[in-house]
Amino acid sequence: MLFLSRKDILSFFSMRDAIEADKKAFVLHTQGKAKVPLRINLETETKAGQCMFMPAYVGGSLNMAGVKIVSCFLGNAAKGLPVIPATVALIDGDTGLVTAIIEGTTLTQLRTAGISGAATELLSNPDSKIGALFGTGGQGPAQLEALLTVRRLEEVRIFDVLPGRAADFIVKNKAVAEKYGARLVEAKTPKEAVTDADVITTVTTSATPLFSADDIKPGCHINGVGSYTPDKRELPFELLRKADRIFVDNKEAVLAEAGDFIIPMKEGLFSSDKIAGELGELLLGKVSGRRSKEEITVMKTVGFATLDVVAAAQIVSRAKEVGAGTIIDV
Repeated sequence: MLFLSRKDILSFFSMRDAIEADKKAFVLHTQGKAKVPLRINLETETKAGQCMFMPAYVGGSLNMAGVKIVSCFLGNAAKGLPVIPATVALIDGDTGLVTAIIEGTTLTQLRTAGISGAATELLSNPDSKIGALFGTGGQGPAQLEALLTVRRLEEVRIFDVLPGRAADFIVKNKAVAEKYGARLVEAKTPKEAVTDADVITTVTTSATPLFSADDIKPGCHINGVGSYTPDKRELPFELLRKADRIFVDNKEAVLAEAGDFIIPMKEGLFSSDKIAGELGELLLGKVSGRRSKEEITVMKTVGFATLDVVAAAQIVSRAKEVGAGTIIDV
């Protein structure tokens, strides 16, 4: 059995690799090659956190199954621990044996940011110059790199509701921004962050909308990443009504889990009929994406296990090529 640590993964698997792995996963999902039960969410007795189990089988040329064990414990931040720790087990489709154990926090950060990267590449205007990032937690650095990988942004505005977090994030990620020729700017308010922004990514645990739809300019693309439960939402319902094209990573999962859609639908303020399609359908040319420079596009993701299995398989394949990881005799 192969074990891959965070250090192992980051030594050979890039953000571009993650984006391409996600694109492959979206296509396989749309082609019906994946079996993906909805995520199992178990809340602890004290309600201090959630333990989640995400299984999937992906057929076709992959023939792999896997399960990601991922948790969300907000109190971990004060303990110096990952807020969203995860582990992924990869299972061979021929033997049923677990062939690899992968440090899943890093895998999750890469594959989740890869979703935003793929959506931004597919849906935002190619000449986008200004980005905005809401949230500076564990997902923040990868989400920033995903935006910079697919668009030549000159400026990315960073907003976090907690004092000092945005400034600290800018210091820690200055080198990454400079690598791509971008500057990071602290936004003091949500309005300051999104005004005239070409691309916006939200990756927070907020239960209420982060900004006003009135401040979104024509032609903007928005990635809604953070909220993944029916009681939380980052995106205002007015944005969903204002948007010209709305896409999701997995329609079944989003409509079952994303409060961004579930809450306004219950209030009669939004209909799922307005969803243009899944990213896999867009990649396969089954639906059209952006149709003009002025259209506002939105992508909502809650994540699904096909992404984890495909990314894990790609990581393991690359690890074998470069001789990375540790073999465990079981």
